Amino acid sequence: MGSKSHLTLLLASVVLALVGAAAVTGLLTTSRTIGSSGNVKAINVEVYWDSGCTQVVDQIDWGTLGPGDTLDKTVYVENTGNAPLSLSMSCSGWDPMEAGDYITLSWDREGGTVSPGEVVEAVLTLSVSNSISGITNFSFNIVIEGTG
Repeated sequence: MGSKSHLTLLLASVVLALVGAAAVTGLLTTSRTIGSSGNVKAINVEVYWDSGCTQVVDQIDWGTLGPGDTLDKTVYVENTGNAPLSLSMSCSGWDPMEAGDYITLSWDREGGTVSPGEVVEAVLTLSVSNSISGITNFSFNIVIEGTG
């Protein structure tokens, strides 16, 4: 066998090894894309994107998330009434319903108070469980309420 044949055989072996490694790597890699959105309903308060209270929040697009992801969104809550309010947040209308078993929404203002005319910053945190599967898109309603 000539040196050209050995070189061709060596190159073919390297290419096959690289293709085999890529195939094995491909088998070990997995991902899941989760689309999402959320509607916001405010009761006794207003919710804004900005501290100047000019851009009302009526929907939050959480973007594309994967298992184990956590994403924060900052909003501003204004007490538009004339009495102090205690703040609470809840979620409803999960679609699909099973999404609520794997996706949670929390915030840093639960039980906090807001005085009349006061605007407070609130951070909403969406967390996706590592064990989520079979859900590619979801939506739900976010209810932010002030009671006094």
